[in-house]
Formats: sequence, structure tokens, C-alpha cells
Amino acid sequence: MQKITPFLWFDGQAEEAANFYTSIFKNSKILNIARYGEAGPGAKGTVMMATFQLEGQEFMALNGGPHFTFSPAVSLRVNCKTQKEIDNLWEKLSADETAGQCGWLKDKYGVSWQIVPTVIGRMMQDKDSEKRERVMKAILQMKKLDIQALQRAYNRP
Repeated sequence: MQKITPFLWFDGQAEEAANFYTSIFKNSKILNIARYGEAGPGAKGTVMMATFQLEGQEFMALNGGPHFTFSPAVSLRVNCKTQKEIDNLWEKLSADETAGQCGWLKDKYGVSWQIVPTVIGRMMQDKDSEKRERVMKAILQMKKLDIQALQRAYNRP
């Protein structure tokens, strides 16, 4: 069992969301679906909690009701090696065309995601502050991150 598990609160869509997410990411699966019993608070037999893995990371999704909603203050970051992976995830996860800046998007459940190329880490840790500044300026202009455009900004003299 992993020490820290992200716990996501849904209003009746926990199982649907778990199925949606596991259909998108490789190395993913539903681990368990727990249902409410006689004691409730949900209707007997309805889904209380879904436990699932995305890329080997365990998550729990609770049908807790309308009391809480998601906020961009907490997001799930996905490190992508290729532009094809970024494009694919962006297409499947993004539900709001107006949302998102700098690789952030919001899915149909309101969960915020950061779809980020792995090369950004190297670029943003470069000792050359001018390179870092150029990359940051490029990032701030983008919604979905573009590896080639970031590489051009990084390499530009």
C-alpha cells in the first residue's frame, strides 16, 4: 500500500470518473468498488467509493455529495515524453476550451490536470537564466504546451 493516496470527492460520479480515467492511461485499472449499505448515507447499493490505479498510482474516489467541489488549487500533473502523448491526453481530458494556461486543463468532472513535457524540468533548471526566461515567456503564451516551440525558445540566442 502506498503511503499517500489522492482522495477525490465526487457528487455521484466516482465510478464513472474512475472508469473514464482508467480508459485514458496505460497501466491503469479499477481495484475496488465499495457500495453503500443499509447505514448509508447514500442509497443502499449505490457506489460509495472507487479505488483505482493510474500508471501504477493509487487513487480513491468518493461519492460524497455536493458539499465540496474541485479547485485548480490542487491538480494532477502528468509528465509526458512526447508531443503525441501531450496531444492525446489534452484531447481526452480537456472539457473546457476556455480553461487552461501553461499546460493546465480541467476535465469534465472539474479535476485540474497539468499536462507537462518532461523536458521542461531540464529547461527550467538550466544555469543560463536567459534560457529559463525565454522558456517561461513561451510557456505563459500557451494553453497546451508545445515541445518544439519550447525547444526553439530554449535554443534561441
